[in-house]
Amino acid sequence: MRLDIVTCQPELLTSPFAVSIVKRAQEKGLAEIHVHDLRRYAINKHGQIDDYVFGGGAGMVLRVEPIAACFDELLAQRSYDAVIYMTPDGETLRQPLVNRLSLAGNLLILCGHYKGVDERIRKAYITHEISVGDYVLSGGELGAAILVDAVVRLLPGVLGNEESALSDSFQDNLLAPPVYTRPAEWRGEKVPDILLSGNTPLVETWRHEQAVERTRQRRPDLLSEM
Repeated sequence: MRLDIVTCQPELLTSPFAVSIVKRAQEKGLAEIHVHDLRRYAINKHGQIDDYVFGGGAGMVLRVEPIAACFDELLAQRSYDAVIYMTPDGETLRQPLVNRLSLAGNLLILCGHYKGVDERIRKAYITHEISVGDYVLSGGELGAAILVDAVVRLLPGVLGNEESALSDSFQDNLLAPPVYTRPAEWRGEKVPDILLSGNTPLVETWRHEQAVERTRQRRPDLLSEM
């Protein structure tokens, strides 16, 4: 998979992609991540990429010309399965959407900034608008990092045990059950006997029951969608 990210703050994306699972995915050649600095496409020598809001009001808006120039250059080189705009008013990022995007070959991601981007960019280029939650960040970079991490970890060969992703929270509209490791007893609290029994069918039944109960207590809305 190739992921191209367009941003006016490329420094914010250096660390998230240089460690852990996303780093290993790149080293294995399973994911290519390219970050493009929008200021390279500024409209003048001063590096301008934004302007005041038509109609008045506080804040600045990313102009159409820099984004269009960057997008046109990238789109001339390859096709994209999705052109994504990270924005608070987009579709909330949930696991089914992540699963679908993980099947793509090429993704192009635009990070909003200031008050957002000129609406004409959204109409001309964007195929998916995604939000990471009902709150506002300083820009779309952290949201893009979340999206990339969630998608890349699902690519075949990225995780050491590919079944691990299938048992994550939300994959079956349930939260993950509680998990334990050594020592079997700590400060007087013991690991549930069933997990030490070696009886795999019973263990799986227990895990499912625990997942349902945890979901009922913490996210009952998920059960209503099943």
